[in-house]
Amino acid sequence: MKLIIAVIKPHRLDQVRDALTGVGVHGLTVSEVRGYGRQGGHTEIYRGAEYQVNFVPKLKLEVAVSNDLCERVVEAIREAANNNQIGDGKIFVLDLEQATRIRTGETDNEAL
Repeated sequence: MKLIIAVIKPHRLDQVRDALTGVGVHGLTVSEVRGYGRQGGHTEIYRGAEYQVNFVPKLKLEVAVSNDLCERVVEAIREAANNNQIGDGKIFVLDLEQATRIRTGETDNEAL
C-alpha cells in the first residue's frame, strides 16, 4: 500500500477530486495548509499598503491506495492540478505499512 500526499493550489481541488474519482479512489483527506517553495511567497496590496506574504495558502491531500493503483493516482493528480505555473504543488509517495478500518476491523487493502 502507498500513502500519496499532494500539496496543491486551493482552486484546483474540484478538478483533482473528479480525476481521483475517475481512477477509482473512494476517499481522501483534505487539509488547509500554508507554506512556500521556490516562489518564496508573494506581495499583496491591502488598503493601499503593500505587504509581503511569506506563506502561501495551499491544500494538502492525503490518499491511501493499493500498490497497483498508485501510478494512476499520481498521474491523475498531476494532470488535474497542473496550471504550468510556479507553485502548482508537489506529490509525495510513501510506503504505508498498515491500515485498519475502525468500524469493521478490516485491514490493509480491504480497509482502503
